[in-house]
Amino acid sequence: MKLRSILTAIVAAAALMFGAGEAQAQFNVGRLLQGIVKGVQAVTLSDDQVVGYVAEYVHYSDSVNEVLPPSNPYSQRLARITKGITDVDGVPLNFKVYKNEEVNAFACADGSVRVYTGLMDVMTDDEVLGVIGHEIGHVAHHDSRNAFKQALMNDAIKDGLASTSNTVATLTDSQLAQVGNALVSSKFSRKQEQNADDYGYSFLKASGHNPTSMVYAFRKLQAMEQQAGGGGSTALSQLFSSHPDVGSRIDRMTKKAQKDGFVVKAQ
Repeated sequence: MKLRSILTAIVAAAALMFGAGEAQAQFNVGRLLQGIVKGVQAVTLSDDQVVGYVAEYVHYSDSVNEVLPPSNPYSQRLARITKGITDVDGVPLNFKVYKNEEVNAFACADGSVRVYTGLMDVMTDDEVLGVIGHEIGHVAHHDSRNAFKQALMNDAIKDGLASTSNTVATLTDSQLAQVGNALVSSKFSRKQEQNADDYGYSFLKASGHNPTSMVYAFRKLQAMEQQAGGGGSTALSQLFSSHPDVGSRIDRMTKKAQKDGFVVKAQ
């Protein structure tokens, strides 16, 4: 929402409140103005501030999840998969593995990439890399940043913003948990998902890997959905639930790969 629209909303809402009793009106207007000020902050939050909040969340997430050490076989495998991939658009990347049976992964604006053991258990190296590329695509296209800003419009999150300072205010653990939910389980539009798919496809090609792995990764997600009876099962991670319409995306990636001269194996 643009600043002018927000200010218009203030005027309209305040006008409606003048019809109420004086005490109630004062109470409502006070709460309205407080919320609007914080809402404006969320809208005008700079990219640097977003990265600061994201880094704060990643630190929190690493503290509440079991991060496997570099000596662990999963970590060694991820290091091998991502060898030579050090940054995206100048942002340094750091990779870690969470011991968690969910088929999931996420990437953040500060360059943090977290991959769950559940994902690595069911996918090949190239398929894992394709999923990582897709998640990084959401960051590169600012989808994750915008989802984060939207989360700040929610009362529980925006209360953690400083009222006047340009520095990043520290959020509580409960607020960080809500930020994490916004980052990891954001619902993106069909266009955003297609753009992220394209990014993952190009990410594989640029890394010297076969981009048809995008097709195979989505096939596995589709099989999981079918096995769970159409979704909604805890067996499906947020990676799948936030990426709908897998069938059409399989077809789209298949046609893209074939157009580029790659052979897509039959199921």
